[in-house]
Amino acid sequence: MPKIQKTEEEWRRELSPEQYRVMREKGTERPFTGKYETFWESGVYKCGACGAPLFASETKFDAGCGWPSFSAPKVPENIEEHTDESLRMVRTEVTCANCGAHLGHVFDDGPTDTGLRYCINSASLSFEKQ
Repeated sequence: MPKIQKTEEEWRRELSPEQYRVMREKGTERPFTGKYETFWESGVYKCGACGAPLFASETKFDAGCGWPSFSAPKVPENIEEHTDESLRMVRTEVTCANCGAHLGHVFDDGPTDTGLRYCINSASLSFEKQ
């Protein structure tokens, strides 16, 4: 169970409509439209809802899929994975362990040594420059 518990009304007040749609309603932003898709500064990507550190910029790579992609979480305990059987397919959903926000999905087709591609919505992230 997420550590941060808020009502949906509280989340609606705190998040932009797009963030709410993606993080609370498990939506997806359109490919190649997110602010972090072609963003390459050094720092830490955090949960856009609660600020938990999720991914280090060193693990980000260009997967050509239209969303920011990472090979591994910065703090594995801050990520939870769940089976997602929506859209007539089986995928692995990724959520923030701290607040339950939907982040995106993880696939086993990554080009790095982990073999993973965490495909994450920009709307689910904030960024702290180092």
